[in-house]
Amino acid sequence: MVKTQKEDSTGSNASKEFNQNSVDASKIKASTVYETCTEHLSPFGGLLALIKFFDLIGFEEVFHKTYIEPERKPKLGNYRMVTGVLMLLFIGFNRIWHFSYIRMDSMICGFLQVVCLPAVSTFWRYVDSLGINQAKSILTMMNVLRERAWQLCGLGYRKVSVNIDTTVETIYGDQQGGRKGHNTKNRGKKGYRPVLCFIEETREYIAGKLRVGETISGKETSALIDQIKKSLPGCVVEVLIRADGEFLSWEAVKAAIKAGFSFIIANKGCNPPFDPDKWYRPKKSEAVEYNSCVYTPTGWEVPCRFVAMRIPKDESCESGGQIQLELLPDDRYTYRIFCTCLESAAHKVIKIYDKRADVENLVGEAKREGLAAIPSSKFKTNYAYFQFVMLAYNIWRYLKMIAQSSVRKENAKESDVSVKGLDGVEANTIRIARLKLLFIAAKVVSGSNTNKVKYSIHDSRTPGLMNFFKFLDSMRLKVRPWLEKRVWPCRFLLSSV
Repeated sequence: MVKTQKEDSTGSNASKEFNQNSVDASKIKASTVYETCTEHLSPFGGLLALIKFFDLIGFEEVFHKTYIEPERKPKLGNYRMVTGVLMLLFIGFNRIWHFSYIRMDSMICGFLQVVCLPAVSTFWRYVDSLGINQAKSILTMMNVLRERAWQLCGLGYRKVSVNIDTTVETIYGDQQGGRKGHNTKNRGKKGYRPVLCFIEETREYIAGKLRVGETISGKETSALIDQIKKSLPGCVVEVLIRADGEFLSWEAVKAAIKAGFSFIIANKGCNPPFDPDKWYRPKKSEAVEYNSCVYTPTGWEVPCRFVAMRIPKDESCESGGQIQLELLPDDRYTYRIFCTCLESAAHKVIKIYDKRADVENLVGEAKREGLAAIPSSKFKTNYAYFQFVMLAYNIWRYLKMIAQSSVRKENAKESDVSVKGLDGVEANTIRIARLKLLFIAAKVVSGSNTNKVKYSIHDSRTPGLMNFFKFLDSMRLKVRPWLEKRVWPCRFLLSSV
């Protein structure tokens, strides 16, 4: 008997495992039976992507060659203690005592190769032993990771913009270094005043430190600019520094000129003389006017260019009547003045500076990720913990960049669920990225001397996560770009660290 067969038996390309029609609806109500199970479960299934990323970028190798070990010798070793703290911050817990919530998590315990994490006091004593040397070594570690992450993502910026800003961390105890200074939300309270620098193109942290609660000095700003120069990847040739008026001083300008950086710094105390006949409007329909001049402030060694923008004040009241005009012409305008080395027109220079406004969002995100948590009364411990938080912040940034690269290289159909799952993750905040890449339920299964991590086929995020895992595995099989030296030369090779 001859049986007929269809010509095309390949079937649909879509996986039948994710067919919603094959799922039966569950009925959960007050009388539903509940019980326990023996499987190892974890709500942080996305940690496997972080583990693969650590292997891809060679994090353990970088750690052992850059990290300065403290005097305290933990039983787990420095690497597992530090990665434990980083995973805590990566998950979103920013206080040491939050370890009590994840001591039995299967993903974290499996990576650290322990049945149960040590007591919270063990991690606390280790963090309490950290100091200035460990903070500086973390910065060196970030320099190496930055170059490797850029090469993995195919980045090679020749010109970058670095935005500098300070923030306030209010303290409510007797912590060392607390000062009463500029604190608009909690006036009269002590606080720290950390300084942070971010690269605009990648939105990552490049330099900074925890400071006492005082206005930053010109000497500190000069040292910060030198630190930025030492932290740049090997592909960067031109740098534009943008900062607010708190950073304007001759020491800062001199350091920028010496480093070969372009700069735009808001004016705080200088009073440059602008020619009243040279005010101009780039658009006649707008009332805003611009001007520029060359001026040598008191104590400066060379003259610098200052650009200004003046905005007319509102001369009408709500009732529509007239109000008394100001006696002096300057009283009718609001001025914005900047010191710069750029030769472009004044309105173009100010437009470039206004792009710096995004740094406020980055600083706010970093504070939510743990900068606002003051773990100790010792300033040196808080100083080191600051860099730990920013390292975890940068790791999130790199993981999102690589996840977006996996979407670009997938070249799948527009209707593919795996592409839509992670598309746009690079532009998401860390809180949103956690929902896409981290907070995915997983089950760790052991059998035949092997361990497996299983994810639910009924979770809409699983296809995107599987696609990301395959992309990371394919990159792990290739020769690392910093070893091939075919992209651009690295400045921070481990042999020279």
